[in-house]
Amino acid sequence: MNDANQIGFKPLLAILAVFVTACTGAPDGVTVVTGFDLNRYLGTWYEIARLDHKFERGLSNVTATYSLRDGGGVNVINRGYNVEDQEWEEADGKAYFVGDEDVGQLKVSFFGPFYGGYNIIELDKDGYEYSMVAGPDRSYLWILSRTQTMDPDLLQGLIAKARELNFATDELIFVEHN
Repeated sequence: MNDANQIGFKPLLAILAVFVTACTGAPDGVTVVTGFDLNRYLGTWYEIARLDHKFERGLSNVTATYSLRDGGGVNVINRGYNVEDQEWEEADGKAYFVGDEDVGQLKVSFFGPFYGGYNIIELDKDGYEYSMVAGPDRSYLWILSRTQTMDPDLLQGLIAKARELNFATDELIFVEHN
């Protein structure tokens, strides 16, 4: 490779590094939880509410199940029932910590080498019974619970926190579990 190509390639790598980091980071002004314990977070979570995205559109009974991967990281299985097609859909992914393992910030991939941010921004640190997760920007938000329903006051409190963080809480979809 000649010097001209190397000079052009380095800025491209820098731009790519910024893009990849932006996709796995937290939204501006949003803090992820610390004191996180992955082993307590593992298992099945029920999606209580979410912002709409094509990959989950029309799904009910949505769950996310996390388990340890051989060799490190986390297996992620997202599952939901497509009412229109009358069939279950499942997506298998993998997740890894972005930094320290006691910080609730991971990167998750369902599509090969492409990762997105999985940022735990609220967590029941006593019982690990509920969690609120943001993606890399404010268009991604999930409220999760260990049970299919959530105490209405708790749910309203989480929605209020999300609203304070400038998420579009008026656009939340509340997931049916039956």
